[in-house]
Amino acid sequence: MLLMLLVAAGLWGLGVVMGTSRRARLGTLAALYLVVLAVHVGLASGHPLRLAVGGDLRGWLILGGIAALVAVYALAVRGLKARAEEGDVTEEPARGEFRPGELDRYARHIVLREIGGLGQRRLKEARVLVVGAGGLGSPALLYLAAAGVGTIGVIDDDEVDAGNLQRQIIHTDSGIGMPKVFSAEKAMKALNPYVEVRPYKRRLDEEIAATLLADYDVVLDGTDNFGTRYLVNKACVAAGKPLISGALSQWEGQVSVFHPAEDGPCYQCIFPEAPAPGLAPSCAEAGVLGPLPGVVGSMMAVECIKLIAGAGSVLRGEMLIYDALWGETRKIGLKRRADCACCGEKG
Repeated sequence: MLLMLLVAAGLWGLGVVMGTSRRARLGTLAALYLVVLAVHVGLASGHPLRLAVGGDLRGWLILGGIAALVAVYALAVRGLKARAEEGDVTEEPARGEFRPGELDRYARHIVLREIGGLGQRRLKEARVLVVGAGGLGSPALLYLAAAGVGTIGVIDDDEVDAGNLQRQIIHTDSGIGMPKVFSAEKAMKALNPYVEVRPYKRRLDEEIAATLLADYDVVLDGTDNFGTRYLVNKACVAAGKPLISGALSQWEGQVSVFHPAEDGPCYQCIFPEAPAPGLAPSCAEAGVLGPLPGVVGSMMAVECIKLIAGAGSVLRGEMLIYDALWGETRKIGLKRRADCACCGEKG
């Protein structure tokens, strides 16, 4: 028997040297094993050839059984590995279904009576578009991703520069020069790999606004210019989508939910016209407290989560104003205007 094992080892080594495939080498050993079994079965006990290959059939049967068990185990492991790898790449859960590990991640939401499992599923199924990946967009994007909003789109044509980092916390020093949407995508995926992030590296304009908004349920506007704000508002009104809008100025911020389809005002009801140049300076011109966008952007994310989950009362028909310098907040009522150029009877 030892002689045949040495022969088998020699054949395997010769195959390796000659570059024969693993399958061919295994086939050669299997053929040799069958020859040994044939010798034991076909020749009488005590035959010289039978003695030369071990003499006793039982040893070969035990060896064959062990080899068969090892082969079956190897095939099973290989099959499980292939299925796992295939599942990682191609298997996607149906929309709204949670993957293993997600329920633990969102446990603090699920135990909230106002959100629960149903609300978390709504977040998983939701599609939210954030316009602007700057001061307001940064915390909003991070918290929406952390909260488990299933699909998050972000549109911005700007790139990260050093002057952003004082307040735009989604970006890092190593990302200077990178398009903001890709910097934001990287941070969101690092925070929560279960969300789908759709980056759009371009400026939102009239040409694409309607088509883009059609893919989303809620829109957050974190831009810092009135032209884009009016454009986003117009597209949301036309599509019947809720718009969560935030704004900043030095030490003060404001947030509101505009949704005329639910009898609330639109943005243009409150701000019929853009202010004259110089009356509403940008953050670059007037400055802004670093943590202020974090506060207001987080409030925007809160309103979005409440709106999707159906929790509490959102700021529809109200504006929340936060004064960081004096630590004060106040709310003012907002009314829809019948003569609004965007959502009114003549709009």
